[in-house]
Amino acid sequence: MDLIDAPEDGLNSPEFTVTELSGAIKRVIEGEFGHVRIKGEIGRVSRPRSGHIYLDLKDDRAVISGVIWKGVAARLQTQPEEGMEVVATGRVTTFGGQSKYQIVIEDIKPAGMGALMALLEKRKKMLEAEGLFDPARKRPLPYLPEVIGVVTSPSGAVIRDILHRLRDRFPRKVLIWPVAVQGEKCAPEVTCAIEGFNAMTPGGALPRPDLLIVARGGGSVEDLWGFNEESVARAAAASDIPLISAVGHETDTTLIDYVSDKRAPTPTAAAELAVPVRHELMAWLDGQDARMRQALSQGLTQRGQRLRDVARALPRAETLLDTPRQRLDMVSARLGPALIAGVQKRKVRLADMSGSLRPATLRRSLAVEERRLREISARLAPALIRRVSAKQEQLTACARRFRPAALAQDHARKAKDFAAAAQRLSDVGQRNIGMWRGQVDAMERLRRTLGYEATLERGFAVVRSDGAVVTDSKTAKAATSLEIQFADGRVSLGGKPGARKEARKTPEQGSLF
Repeated sequence: MDLIDAPEDGLNSPEFTVTELSGAIKRVIEGEFGHVRIKGEIGRVSRPRSGHIYLDLKDDRAVISGVIWKGVAARLQTQPEEGMEVVATGRVTTFGGQSKYQIVIEDIKPAGMGALMALLEKRKKMLEAEGLFDPARKRPLPYLPEVIGVVTSPSGAVIRDILHRLRDRFPRKVLIWPVAVQGEKCAPEVTCAIEGFNAMTPGGALPRPDLLIVARGGGSVEDLWGFNEESVARAAAASDIPLISAVGHETDTTLIDYVSDKRAPTPTAAAELAVPVRHELMAWLDGQDARMRQALSQGLTQRGQRLRDVARALPRAETLLDTPRQRLDMVSARLGPALIAGVQKRKVRLADMSGSLRPATLRRSLAVEERRLREISARLAPALIRRVSAKQEQLTACARRFRPAALAQDHARKAKDFAAAAQRLSDVGQRNIGMWRGQVDAMERLRRTLGYEATLERGFAVVRSDGAVVTDSKTAKAATSLEIQFADGRVSLGGKPGARKEARKTPEQGSLF
């Protein structure tokens, strides 16, 4: 091609819209990279109400945006936290709305053992600051629980070891809540199990456990990570039932060990902490029974000996009764003569009293009392008459103070006041009614003045065709029928020419046409 034919300003280069260019870049980036794994530190983490997670992955020189959709976020075993060093797996794409590229994360895992331990240490400090590790909040274990709840895998060797150990030491009722002890389902299932046991009603159809054991065999940090989740630790701390944690071997330590009421190095040790040895308990009871019998026998022997020692210092019963017997004999010997002498004294006194009682003396006393009664009865009638007269005088004085004329005058005065008040009220009502009637008449006159009816009375008319007002002759000629409204009524005209002419000759319509 000759240089003269080439465009000087590049007009032959293709033109793209913004959307087309953004889509082309998106296809290039997604086709070039596909799925990638990125290692970096999590920076900003945002969790909007939509359920998606937006975050930044960064190193010392660059930052890339990341997004975890809601469905993926719910399945993640490790939830992203700011400051974690992770390995994110996903696909690189672009977001045309902001002209930036980002990674859509499908899986995220801590970047090695160091990141896991750093995350564990961070959670441990946070829970410790909240007081969940405080020894004062840990409760003692029941000595002999009736029902034991076990949270573990139903198919592992752990549950068999616990049941076997309980059967050997002291058989108890066991409720097993099967859970996953590793993987992404571990933490939510263990949390639900602890909360479920606590939600049981005491004395219900399914008995509520008196003690909980959360158990799992040994494993790596990744295998035991479900028991380091914050939800599991908080559920164990909030449990109203005393809880024993038996996760891993003796050297393994998880967050649930710090918040539980008791930590067992192994699941078998947890069973040993839960119940005592039945044979040892029976032997201890037998020993206590023997000690109690021996102590009771020794006490009885000592008290019998003390009783015998005290009895030797006391006199004999016969000696104690000799003096009272002699005193009784003396008193009984004096009783007969004393009774005879008392009877003789009372006979003499009765004879003296009967000598002074004579019928003549009694008659004189009765006569004196009769005279006294007659004197009192003679004075009674005048006293009653005087009392009645005094009461009548009091009644007359009260009657003189009572004046019916004054009451009548007061009633007349109050009736006059009431009539005056009623008249004033009626006058005010009449004035208000007259004022309101004048206002209504004025408003009616204003309405008639502003309405078109007053205009009709001055000789004008309103012409309608099919209900609509006719304002020009063209519409009137085209109408099939007309209706003319005058001040005193309406006239309908048909579509015939004769009728139209007669209507035109009407004197009242002269100003209309």
